[in-house]
Amino acid sequence: MQPYQLMEMAFGYRLPRCLHAAVELGVPDVLGAAPMTAEALAAAVGAHAESLNRLMLTLASAGVFEAVEGGFQHNETSRLLRSENAALNGFVRFAAADYQWATWGGILHSVRTGGPSFDHIYGRHTFDYYKDHPEDGRIFDLAMTSKAASDNAAVVAAYDFSGFSRIADVGGGRGHLIRTILKATPTAQGLLFDLPEVAENAKAMGDNQRLSFVGGSFFDDDLPPADAYLMMMVLHDWSDERCVAILKNLRRTAPASAKLLVIEYNFPEGAGEIMPRLGDIHMMVLTGGRERTGRQYDALFAQAGFKLARAPIPTAGLMAIFEAVPV
Repeated sequence: MQPYQLMEMAFGYRLPRCLHAAVELGVPDVLGAAPMTAEALAAAVGAHAESLNRLMLTLASAGVFEAVEGGFQHNETSRLLRSENAALNGFVRFAAADYQWATWGGILHSVRTGGPSFDHIYGRHTFDYYKDHPEDGRIFDLAMTSKAASDNAAVVAAYDFSGFSRIADVGGGRGHLIRTILKATPTAQGLLFDLPEVAENAKAMGDNQRLSFVGGSFFDDDLPPADAYLMMMVLHDWSDERCVAILKNLRRTAPASAKLLVIEYNFPEGAGEIMPRLGDIHMMVLTGGRERTGRQYDALFAQAGFKLARAPIPTAGLMAIFEAVPV
């Protein structure tokens, strides 16, 4: 790696923040089919014209928007940032939001202490913060939705769900995964289990054929019986201790014949793909959680009355399916 590449890496924070600024200002929505000058854009979004022009030239240099005679116009990439593409728009707003920015700014606290810098800065867990900051919580939900479609399709393609009659999606959020599975598995019934307000919001989305909803805490409340329990991108949010608490609570009510399918990054033992590694650091600073290897999941399962039934099942994406059974 050459010195210039190291310098570029060191300044890597700059471009995400530029992208975030343009989306927060609403530039993708204001910009229509015809080019607009920086002055016209600035007047429409309430910005300083020269500064916005500099921002737009930077983004155009990165391939987002296009600089043309007469100002700026959309290209294929920038159109994806319009609010009608709510999930991707939300992902950009989430990724470089002020509280995310501050949390990553506290990374030294996490490395020195082992605790999440978010809790150190804001005095509470991330999910408690979202309760008090519903707009940030809404954008977080949109961000998670943005990556759900491809991940869900990859899971369905990699695993045969046809042998299950009732499938419970634990911590399933808006229910995108369980809905995708039910469409591919016409003989199954589905259940979404999440916090009461989350379950109600998911129910209000409609498209609830063969799908029921139960509100509760996966730390404390009984989970309804099912043949298969899904947990997708849930356990990585929590410390080992909290994960064991979740799994023990599930084990209390899970039928002896049930299967537990934990869907998380296929995390390497050593250095590997950069995205899972950055995801691991994100969990470290934001929630106190972590990405885990198959060996680490097996250790968690053993503490909670489960065992890994077979080697992690890869998907077409970065996810893997860790299939466990009650001991």
